[in-house]
Amino acid sequence: MIALIVAMSLNHVIGNKGQIPWRIKGEQRRFKELTTGKTVIMGKRSFEEIGKPLPNRKTILISNTMNYKDDNCITAGSLREALEIAGNSSEVYIAGGEMLYKEALPLVDKMYITLVEQNVEGDTFFPPFRQEDFKIVYQEKFDGDIPYTYYTYERVK
Repeated sequence: MIALIVAMSLNHVIGNKGQIPWRIKGEQRRFKELTTGKTVIMGKRSFEEIGKPLPNRKTILISNTMNYKDDNCITAGSLREALEIAGNSSEVYIAGGEMLYKEALPLVDKMYITLVEQNVEGDTFFPPFRQEDFKIVYQEKFDGDIPYTYYTYERVK
């Protein structure tokens, strides 16, 4: 299964100047729960924002300028190469950024979207997708200073 996982604002912002433009206690819990023990593919800027390989996950970094290699992190030159490296991993998660999401959208079986319920300023966006290609199979709302909702979408076959 190829999935993507993203947190975005109402106006589809996912980043601003290399940073996540919000800090919401507990919002990233879903990312950790879903991806721990799995394979995560991310672009160079997303990797640089985190600053290190993700613990307890196989991280495949897509970059033509970095060459990172250790026990849990390897570099690939393209999404196609990253998916080949992932091989028969039962679950692969695409974790950003903008260009990688755009390239991966036609390939994903599932999308795990956290919708941060506010408009924010940003320079990096989640690309539009055809709603009719997916159905919502899970939804959970969280209230607080900045409310957010978890959505799980599955591709309509």
